[in-house]
Amino acid sequence: MNAILELNSRGTLTLPKAMRHLLGVDNGGRIIAETSEKGILLRPGVAFPIEIYSDTRVAEFDAEEADLRKHLT
Repeated sequence: MNAILELNSRGTLTLPKAMRHLLGVDNGGRIIAETSEKGILLRPGVAFPIEIYSDTRVAEFDAEEADLRKHLT
């Protein structure tokens, strides 16, 4: 599928609905843009939430692992 897209003053472009459907990208979806020899390549992307563990949370993990070791030995 080919489309001519217009870049606005903020550098934003809009993918046509049919192209978004083909890529499986919904509202708020992520797209990876990378340069290649042929130009710009757009691919569907995903983002995973991360958790930065506090000392309290790490202590919870340690306690659960210690409890698990008791049951496995």
